[in-house]
Amino acid sequence: MGTLVGHVAPGLGFLLIGLWHLFNNAKLHVQRPNSFLSSPWYPSSLSRHLELYLIMAGSLTSIAMELFIAPSRHQPLDPDGTIPYNHLHNFEHSTVSFSFFTYAAFAIVFDRVLRPPARDALTQSLAALAFAQELLLFHLHSTDHVGVEGQYHALLQLVISVSVVTTLMGIRYPESFLTGFVRSVTVAFQGVWLVVMGVILWTPSLAPKGCALYDDDGRIVERCDSQGALERAKSLANLQFCWVSWGMAMFAMVFLLVMVKLYGTGEATLKYEVAKEEDDDDVPWIKNRNEETKSFLQMGMVGSTVSMSKDLER
Repeated sequence: MGTLVGHVAPGLGFLLIGLWHLFNNAKLHVQRPNSFLSSPWYPSSLSRHLELYLIMAGSLTSIAMELFIAPSRHQPLDPDGTIPYNHLHNFEHSTVSFSFFTYAAFAIVFDRVLRPPARDALTQSLAALAFAQELLLFHLHSTDHVGVEGQYHALLQLVISVSVVTTLMGIRYPESFLTGFVRSVTVAFQGVWLVVMGVILWTPSLAPKGCALYDDDGRIVERCDSQGALERAKSLANLQFCWVSWGMAMFAMVFLLVMVKLYGTGEATLKYEVAKEEDDDDVPWIKNRNEETKSFLQMGMVGSTVSMSKDLER
């Protein structure tokens, strides 16, 4: 990370996985509302473990970029074998990538060796640990604690926190659609926010008024020339986060409605009709109206029967 590409590339990865989970969670819930079970990952028609392979490939690519490709000497260590200060963030980012690589690798092994519910619970535990490690390293980051970039990373930690909580809840409540749905949205949200960070923080023309990009020991950072400019830039970051939050929420709701329209089944419709009848019976005036309607129809049927009997006697 630390560059536009370093944020946009992993951001697109998170966004892709989040949308894939959102699609599968919504589809399974719409088609099987009574037997829905959320999963830590979802198979593909192309390959059962395609999602996990992509996570592993993306993680390895990120590690290679951070430790071997991006450094000027194509290795992150000093001549004496120690880690220099200006490469600490490379090791931190690589550690996050390695945690997701480990999660994906063990998820494949668990899928081949174990059976539910232990398989899914252990996989969810590793996913929660990966998110927790991501949260910890961003919170204790060797850089980015101050300035505009620090504000963007602080807001990112809010989203990661929700990912951690919902992933842990998925272990105890795998049948909860809301838990899986929110987790999917937060993973996609992480991706969107990383892309926003990369574009806003490392595009010179998008720097807030009074701020500019500077070279800090080989690392490009955004700095402001006054406290007022810094506070303004942080406030703009907060506004952007609020706008993106509402955008993600509205997108998720519309996406769910589209999935209901495309994949709605008779089971879901029947469940709705039964629930509607039960709700109507719970309201006294509706229940009385239904009973009066039934009595009126029964009286009409009796009257018609009597009239037909008299006509036959004549």
